[in-house]
Amino acid sequence: MKRSESVFMDVLFKNVTRIFAFLVFILLTAIMVSLAYGSRETISTFGLSFLWTNDWDPVNNSYGALVPIIGTVATSFIALIIAVPVSFGIAMFLTELSPPWLRRPVGTAIEMLAAIPSIIYGMWGLFVFVPLFQQYIQPYVISFFEPIPVLNQIFAGPPFGIGVFTAGLILSIMVIPFITAVMRDVFELVPPMLKESAYGLGGTTWEVMWRVVLPYTKHGVIGGIMLGLGRALGETMAVTFVIGNAFNLPNSIFAPSNSIASALANEFNEAGGMQKSALLELGLILFLITTVVLAFSKVLLLRLSKNEGTSH
Repeated sequence: MKRSESVFMDVLFKNVTRIFAFLVFILLTAIMVSLAYGSRETISTFGLSFLWTNDWDPVNNSYGALVPIIGTVATSFIALIIAVPVSFGIAMFLTELSPPWLRRPVGTAIEMLAAIPSIIYGMWGLFVFVPLFQQYIQPYVISFFEPIPVLNQIFAGPPFGIGVFTAGLILSIMVIPFITAVMRDVFELVPPMLKESAYGLGGTTWEVMWRVVLPYTKHGVIGGIMLGLGRALGETMAVTFVIGNAFNLPNSIFAPSNSIASALANEFNEAGGMQKSALLELGLILFLITTVVLAFSKVLLLRLSKNEGTSH
């Protein structure tokens, strides 16, 4: 191949890959513009009050996004509270405590959880977990926290089984494989010499993980948590089955409510006019929430990356 042809192919390859890279931004912009255009009717009618209004009345064309926003944030927050420590424990066991013969079967089982369709999680949650939770667990939890101030308001209400907490719990099971896989991979990247030195100084397994492994891998750990949060924010079918799909502000974590994704799944097929515009604005809000979360995580990771690879 002549030099001129080689230079031409190099320039062509560079520009083609550049187009592919910018194609991602073009798609994101197109999605945001299409959502904003489709929701222009409710944006012009309700303005910013759409964000803090809790009405959802298709008959009177009165709409507000407060309930779905709170439901989305609450279920994702509950999912992370449950999933992060469990994922950390699993990753710690697989990298530090598990015998070699057990690591692959446990790791494979965790990865298989990620392959299960979300609708299966929803069906399992509705037909298996909800009856057990409603009959045996939820009444005990409500009675246990009843004498405790503040907590008796959080863990209150009739034992429906379905609700915000149930949706958050199902979401936590769904995001555990993603967070665990990332944590396990980054934990395995820690140089053995660092851990052996800490063990040689008398450190316990917990001290080595907390003071050596986590500071060294904090960039990847936070990335895994944000990956799980992104999955939880946008999950649709599993949440739709177990959250209750009620446009009511939850007065406890056991109360039925709604999320943005479940509202879209339930109503979009039959929506028209103002209702369709309101649903598209809900989609735009979810898009912006996800963007803000990812932007915040990037800023946090950039600040932490200055000390990446050093233990304290």
